[in-house]
Order: sequence, then structure tokens, then C-alpha cells
Amino acid sequence: MFDSLEDLSARLSATGYFIDPVMTQVVFLGAKLKKPLLLEGPAGSGKTQLAVSVAQAAGTHVERLQCYKGVTAKEAVGEFDGNLQRLYMEFSKVEKRSWQELAENLKGRDFFRPGPLMRALECERPCVLLVDELDKVDEGFEALLLEILSAWQLSIPEFGTVEARSIPFVVLTSNEERHLGDPIRRRSLYVRVEHPTPQREAEIIASRTPATDAAFHREMAGIALSFRNYSLEKPPSVSEMIDFANALQLLGTDHVTPELRDVLLPFLAKTEKDRRHLLLREGFKSLLDDGARFAQQLAIPGGIET
Repeated sequence: MFDSLEDLSARLSATGYFIDPVMTQVVFLGAKLKKPLLLEGPAGSGKTQLAVSVAQAAGTHVERLQCYKGVTAKEAVGEFDGNLQRLYMEFSKVEKRSWQELAENLKGRDFFRPGPLMRALECERPCVLLVDELDKVDEGFEALLLEILSAWQLSIPEFGTVEARSIPFVVLTSNEERHLGDPIRRRSLYVRVEHPTPQREAEIIASRTPATDAAFHREMAGIALSFRNYSLEKPPSVSEMIDFANALQLLGTDHVTPELRDVLLPFLAKTEKDRRHLLLREGFKSLLDDGARFAQQLAIPGGIET
């Protein structure tokens, strides 16, 4: 997917996704060695965006399997298209085909509607296969992935084994709602993903709000750190901080004041408990004060220990 480490670094930077040099090397090695990346860390820390950015950098697309409690193998691998099978049976009546021929054809690949796992294997050129929030499914479903991650193939009982036309770059993400099994971990390159450092977050916000100045970028990064230190149920993600910064621009201001609290709360408070905390008389203001202090420290090289 990438000719060199420098090629990957340049292409990722062009997408606006900022990662440290070590992480860039891990992504490069994962792509070269055909090893999945297992990204584990808090929600909103940029795990999913890494997969999207790698796809953009490689000039390919993402096949995404969004995991949730109750997701089935049919949704992941695929299933037979019943409507198409019925149409074929009606057509076969006119053509007077034998039952044996009909049965064989009905269970063929032409009537199978592939899910994201199978589509990823059947791509003519490598795509990015994103298995998002794997921690939301049980170990039984997790085991479904082992064949594709080990042998780059899928066994479909009705018509045999589907082997990869190209090997996808696989990204598995987990928000740690449960502990993932050892078989998945052994097959993957494990990466712990945290929220970016304030310095890095200021860079990210600068790339998404180019019309604003460095003081604004530091203020946004300082507020993000302040809110994440406040033990909220849902600390703001990087993408939410970008939305927050864009909202301020639309309001015609480059500075957050306590008077803006109510209109800005929907960007930062995502549960009723968090909203109540931020509505306390001094709650929002004290967080802004902390954010301003962090922003001042950011203006000094090495000013915030991370």
C-alpha cells in the first residue's frame, strides 16, 4: 500500500491526520507484514479515524464492520439473496431445468450477497477492513474473525472457501467494554491509543481551522484537557473539539466566555449527568479558567507534562 515509511508519513499528513513517528512506523510495518492493528483505548481518541485516514492515504476505500451486541455472522460475512433465488426458480420453471442443476445453482456464489468481511477479501486491490468496537460482541463472534486474520480466507459451507484476491489492511478497535481474547491479540499488532497530547491536539485543530490563530488553537486544546480532567461520563473527543472550534467561528468569536455556556453545552456535554455538572454556578467557568491556564502553559515549550 505504501512504498516507504516516508511515503506513508507524507500521505497521512496530507489527510490531516496527525500521529507520532512511532505510530507511523507501526502502521507501515502492519501494512508490509500483513498484520492487523488492534487499537485499544477510550472512545473518541481517534482509533476509527486512523483506519479512514490510512485508506485515504492509500487511495483505497474502507470496508467497515460496525460491531454491536447481537450482530450476526450473516451481517459480517454475508447471506444468500432470497429474492434473487426465487426469481431464478421462476425462470427455471420456464427453462425446464433439472432439480439437481437448480439446487446447485441456488447455492452458488452468484446468489450470495457478501458482507464487509467477504467484500474485503474479494477486492481486486487492497482495501482497509475496519472492524469497529470489537469489544461490543462476545467471544463466539470474535472467533469468526480468526480464519480471515490467519489464512486470509472465509469458509462458506454452502459453496466452499473464498480466498483473498488481495489482502486488506485490517484495523480492529476496542473501547475496552470487555477484554478481548488472546487469539485475536496474538494475531495483531497491539497499540494503546489515548487522547492526543495538548500540543498535538492544538496542531490538529489548527489544521481544521486554518483561519484562526495559534492562541485560539491553544485555547481549544487547553479546554479539551480541562474537560477530560473533570471526570465527565463522556469526555469530549477530538472530533467534538473540532466541531466546538468550528461553532465558535460561526458565532464570530475566537474566545470562549462563560456567557456562551448554554449554547456550547451541546458540543461538550453528552449525558444529562455531565450537563448538570457543567450547569453548576462555578462549574463551567472553573473549567474555562483551567483551560486558559493550560493554554498559557502550551505557549511555553515543554510547559505541560504529558
